[in-house]
Amino acid sequence: MRKALRRSTGMIAIPVLLAACGGDDGGSGGDGDSAAGGTITYWLWDANQLPAYEACADAFHEANPDVRVNIEQFGWDDYWNKITTGFVGGTAPDVFTDHLSRYPQFAGQNQLLAIDEFVERDGLDLSIYHEGLADLWISQEGERYGLPKDWDTVAVFYNEELLDDAGLTPEDMADLDWNPDDGGSYEEVIARLTVDANGVRGDEPGFDPDNVEVYGLGLNGAGEGFGQTEWSMYAFSNGWTHTDENPWGSQFNYDDPAFVEMVDWWRGLIEKGYMPSFEQATAGVSMMESYGAGTYAMVTEGSWNTGAYMGLSDVQTGLAPTPVGPSGERTSMFNGLADSIWAGTDNPEGAWAWVSFLASAECQNIVAEHAVVFPAIQESTELAQTAFEESGVDVSSFTVHVEEGTTYLAPITDNWAEVTAIMGSTMDSIMSFSSDTDALTGANAEVNALFE
Repeated sequence: MRKALRRSTGMIAIPVLLAACGGDDGGSGGDGDSAAGGTITYWLWDANQLPAYEACADAFHEANPDVRVNIEQFGWDDYWNKITTGFVGGTAPDVFTDHLSRYPQFAGQNQLLAIDEFVERDGLDLSIYHEGLADLWISQEGERYGLPKDWDTVAVFYNEELLDDAGLTPEDMADLDWNPDDGGSYEEVIARLTVDANGVRGDEPGFDPDNVEVYGLGLNGAGEGFGQTEWSMYAFSNGWTHTDENPWGSQFNYDDPAFVEMVDWWRGLIEKGYMPSFEQATAGVSMMESYGAGTYAMVTEGSWNTGAYMGLSDVQTGLAPTPVGPSGERTSMFNGLADSIWAGTDNPEGAWAWVSFLASAECQNIVAEHAVVFPAIQESTELAQTAFEESGVDVSSFTVHVEEGTTYLAPITDNWAEVTAIMGSTMDSIMSFSSDTDALTGANAEVNALFE
């Protein structure tokens, strides 16, 4: 789940130190219910979620007065660079927010602490989580490396004023369809929302695709090999999946005709002037900033960014579900995060106490009340939906995928760093028109060679 600040080029560190009421580093927690004393360093990447986890840390500290929790938040790219550097240098955090696509490689490098013994010792009930989420954090060797904290899906965010100016309604957005041939009603809406410098819309005679002021659909980049918010919903609804099986697939499908034709269609939106060029999209201004400035009429984004978009001061934002594809489904990637313990921690008991609290109903209910993500615990998800509704946000465009069973897992596999490197450069090249989609054939062969 690529959270807010994912394209940040600067590093943001926000330490939150909870002062201990007694004891010193490495000391006893005091009573039988307390964790071992000391300082636990915890990292996350999403600034939007920071206040919620500060509140969790406050509650944790009340129950464990001899434990300090030091929270640090970094932008997406810096976050993973610092994690891997920390593994090598012995400076990684005790606990960090982990990603399904990343943990297999970390576990394979013996950088994560398996928590099976802790879970069994403390008798944790894993049935409280949404079905299947807890099992995603079990490696091929059968070891558990995290407890679920949240889940997410993708929807369409649109500028209500620009929608109205185009003569469209929320009802028009609620049941769109797409196909790789002509884009369906989804592309019709994208074209209608696109406006050139002369005020001509993308579906009107005389439209100038080289001189656009408002793009119907924003672009956040090429999506590497993941494509969660960029293209996965189109690919899945065209009958495609990343791998032959998931989790633990070993044959990728980036050369599948269903994927190739989807990329051709998606890239074609740039040629038509309906979507900004790759160079424009990656020039340093984030997609959210461009959307907030009225340059993009709509974007595809993850549920974790709902609060950030709804909080934009100059835009009234509406939500719509992803379009129905040739498969007859509207689809979304379904992803979930967990908190992992670094194998090099010198306070495994304290780290486990914090991880188990983060995965508890007490913490996830606190997170739910902040209306920023959907927690992994079922009752906490319901609280989050209520919190969103009370803030005036209808999140049914996200939950519909779960209700209809049209979600697809993020790829969970070994060698993901190498897959990302190969597909990142390939997709960047394709979307910048430096190469055509036939480059996917060679890239897919290179990816699959990693598993031979």
